Amino acid sequence: MGNKSLFKKILLGLSAVGPGLFLIGYNIGTGSVTTMAKTGAEFGMGLFWAVVLSCIFTYILMVAYGKVTLVTGRTALFNFKQEFKWGWILSLYIILVLIIGELLALMGVMGIVADLVQEGVRLAFNGEIIQRGWIILFFVAILTFFLWFGRYKAFEKVLTVLVILMGLSFMVVFIMVRPDMMDILSGMVPSIPDTPGALGLIAAITGTTCSAAVFVMRSTVVAEKGWGINDLKKEKTDAFVSAFMMLFLSGIIMAVAAGTLHISGLKLDNTVEMISLFEPLGGKLAAFVLIIGITGAGLSTIFPIVLIAPWLLADYRGTPRNIHSKSSRALILGAMVFAFGTVFLEERPPALMVFSQAFQACILPAVAIPMFILINKQKLMGSNRASAKINLGLIAVILFSLLTTWFAITEFL
Repeated sequence: MGNKSLFKKILLGLSAVGPGLFLIGYNIGTGSVTTMAKTGAEFGMGLFWAVVLSCIFTYILMVAYGKVTLVTGRTALFNFKQEFKWGWILSLYIILVLIIGELLALMGVMGIVADLVQEGVRLAFNGEIIQRGWIILFFVAILTFFLWFGRYKAFEKVLTVLVILMGLSFMVVFIMVRPDMMDILSGMVPSIPDTPGALGLIAAITGTTCSAAVFVMRSTVVAEKGWGINDLKKEKTDAFVSAFMMLFLSGIIMAVAAGTLHISGLKLDNTVEMISLFEPLGGKLAAFVLIIGITGAGLSTIFPIVLIAPWLLADYRGTPRNIHSKSSRALILGAMVFAFGTVFLEERPPALMVFSQAFQACILPAVAIPMFILINKQKLMGSNRASAKINLGLIAVILFSLLTTWFAITEFL
């Protein structure tokens, strides 16, 4: 009875932070895993400060977006359209950039998942190779079926399982490869390495953690949860759990790479390379656990990516989010077609992920500045306007977003 009661309490706790788990699933994907591992391998824990800063700013913007949605009863893009003179242009710009960026990311994520499964099959069955196209078709069929008949609560449960699986996998690998804790802790001194590509990595860390899509989707998943103005405290707790878990998972991934690859002087260029680099350190079991963790990360990212177009359009129109409508199903099927992109493109999946992150980095100021204005509108927010603390945080986010956008553009060009 005691175990059942504990299990029920854990489930109740997780259901209370549903939107947060949904966004952890979206945020910690294959792009994050690659970026954090690559950073750890090349610079140890020297850039961990960028992850901490990004997660703090993520928390601030998540709280702001959630609060405005709960107080007004309207989602973000609809608020932009209603409250600003040229808000409809801003909203359409955000929709366009996010959808293009997410479709590029979908190609990259599905390509990496296929590569990982292919590598897992090769390790398990003595060199047996399954074509990437068949692996992608298998996952697309399952995801399409689930999205066709599923509900938000069901997605939340699946994402909860995938996020837990992902977190446990990385912790198990951390224990198996036994990185030197003193090396990790001594490497946490903040620094900006004077090497080519360092600024780009800082921008990539920000792009994968403090992602514009997360904040716009935040207002939608909070509304989907059915929370109201009385749930402001719950919304804050949910945002904290989400940001903290992002920091914890990102830190674990970076620490594994810093305590093993960095010390050995090994570099990392793509996600699949992680498997071959970690196999000698932790054996085949570590390789399989890593494959399960990164595949879980990839699949948990695909759900929100595929839902982003129908949800953003419903957000813009201020209409109910019915993913079973004809238009929503057409958009979901259209997105699934893009999942096969890496089968036909010469570009490798990790390169597509980097490009999609650089592409989306430029939109962060466009979602931070309007929210700063909205949350301080007396007419809109009344007594729930932002406190001095939140305003200071939002100003810091805006400055940080402008700086990292500049990093991304200069690196990309």
